[in-house]
Amino acid sequence: MDELPKDPFMLMSFINMKLRDYYKSLDELCEDLNIEQEILTTTLGSIGMEYNPETNKFW
Repeated sequence: MDELPKDPFMLMSFINMKLRDYYKSLDELCEDLNIEQEILTTTLGSIGMEYNPETNKFW
């Protein structure tokens, strides 16, 4: 996750853009970008964001 935005709000924006434009699921995104899903969800959870698989985004 060294190459991803450090600010959680910027990270959320970046991840949601990637999910919207390139990936059908969080699993697919994490696998392709070599991101640990638990770290990502914990980081975004720290600002109250949760992944919704039905909409394929954090909110």
